[in-house]
Amino acid sequence: MVADLIRDSTVGQFINFVSGGKYLPYADQRPGYVVPPHIMLPSSRDNEKMSRPAAPTYDSSDNSTLCGDLEKARTGTVTPNTELMREATIAVDPELVGEKKQLETGMAKTIQIILGLFPQVYGVSLTRSFRNWSPAKRAFVAFSISLLTFTMYIGSAIYTPSIPGLMEDFNVSLVHATLGLTLYVLAYGIGPMFLTPFQELPAFGRNPIYISTLFLFIIFQIPIVTATNIQTVLAFRFLTGFFGSPALATGGASMGDIYPSEQLAYVIGVWALGAVAGPITGPVIGGFAAQANGWRWPQYELLWISAFGFIFLSLVLPETYGPTILLKRAQRLRKLTGNQQLRSQSEKDAEGESLRQIFTEALVRPIVLALEPVLLFANVYLGFVYAIFYLWFEAFPLVFTDIYHFNLGVSGLPFLAFIVSGAITYTVYCLYQMYHIAPRMRRAKAAGKEAPPEIRLEIGLMASIFIPTSVLLFGFASKESIHWIVPVIGAALYLPGIFLNFQSILMYVTSAYPSTRGRFLRATISRVRRLLVSSLCLGMPSSRIGPWSCFGHLGGNLFCSHAGALLKWGHLLRKRSKYADGSI
Repeated sequence: MVADLIRDSTVGQFINFVSGGKYLPYADQRPGYVVPPHIMLPSSRDNEKMSRPAAPTYDSSDNSTLCGDLEKARTGTVTPNTELMREATIAVDPELVGEKKQLETGMAKTIQIILGLFPQVYGVSLTRSFRNWSPAKRAFVAFSISLLTFTMYIGSAIYTPSIPGLMEDFNVSLVHATLGLTLYVLAYGIGPMFLTPFQELPAFGRNPIYISTLFLFIIFQIPIVTATNIQTVLAFRFLTGFFGSPALATGGASMGDIYPSEQLAYVIGVWALGAVAGPITGPVIGGFAAQANGWRWPQYELLWISAFGFIFLSLVLPETYGPTILLKRAQRLRKLTGNQQLRSQSEKDAEGESLRQIFTEALVRPIVLALEPVLLFANVYLGFVYAIFYLWFEAFPLVFTDIYHFNLGVSGLPFLAFIVSGAITYTVYCLYQMYHIAPRMRRAKAAGKEAPPEIRLEIGLMASIFIPTSVLLFGFASKESIHWIVPVIGAALYLPGIFLNFQSILMYVTSAYPSTRGRFLRATISRVRRLLVSSLCLGMPSSRIGPWSCFGHLGGNLFCSHAGALLKWGHLLRKRSKYADGSI
């Protein structure tokens, strides 16, 4: 497994390309590899008079690329209705199929493979899904994606312990110094509009964008730690947020690449916890560093964390985007056989399109999807509750430093309450999925139909009560006469509200719009949400905690009304949408 991960990583792909397949080779690049006759040119087949082999030798080192399972490859087990099909990646002799298929006028004759017709071709099972990796391998890749997301998210809040030092060194106001947080969040709301569309182009895939932007994220940390004025700090905070955005926007889509839909809710929950843990642990590890060595040291810590992530992920994070993997496989087969009829489905889909049309589609389509009424509500509401979440990073120093007189390091420790409530919330959420949602899905399937996506909103509707309860308790209990544990408990209650709302909306849109899952994951996690976050972080009053709590009450009421409307009329909106699945 380790060798496969290294070969399919960014570094491994680079070594393979530069060496021409000599180092870290795939099965078809090894000496002595026998080309199956049905993927060769007809003339070569006739000359060599080769017949179809019964079962080509299986090479286990190639199993990672198509996320397969060794047993399936050996037995040739067929899994029908695989989502990421291999058709058009490998050509089939028409005599074996029994019929010839003519392409459009002027094009060469191409034969498409029918899934499961040849259970073992090219040394691996054609029927294996991209989500059929072993549990250990999928868990490791999921951990790697969560680590990448954590690295980017911690960059936002680790800045907050530096604010007092920035104010003192550069003689700026609190609002001016806080711009470093606001601009970072604003930038990773803007970044996905321009960077993540490239991840859905098969020619690029997810990894090159992840790794290249992470490298720039590290480079732009250096001017911050060496800055001699506040303008430099703010400018490069914006740039680091911009180039850190792809992992935040498509980490969930990467999870969807390797896990089937019935497990997606659980793994998206783990990924979301990693995303929440970043901002929470930022003030904890940054506070003591800033207290001991000044405002630059939290930025040094961010530089170290991101540098470790870059090295680790460059070596072991494999490509997970199916069309990219199939495109590279088709390219290798064409080079090996000389058969130009071997093309991936993405190449066929892009026929006749100019480069400009391809990039325009990738950039414009997500914006069009974001204007869908359901997704627009998701963006606005998640932006609102997420903005309130970021206000904790301004409110905690006011409460625990000014009211309870904690020092800079200790004032970050109350954030650990979010981790405790997050662990409890995720456990409850898993039980809810296992004993409530899963049985309903099975009953619907047994009845020959699918459960409506709107059932995903029920847990969010119930959890929305935590949002006003949390901020009201925190806002009105933040007094010197009341023990500090009370506002800590009040703040911790916010995590169930935001986590369960996030999960319910995210799973709803991925269920309602299955054909555009990747784009909807990206659109839901970015754009309006983070633009609203940044505006509220900048404009919300930070000097008075009590009035601020009314926004949480408004947020809870907002979701209750809109989620209730979606539960009742969501199916009508889906039927009117040309992107949604209105048949459920």
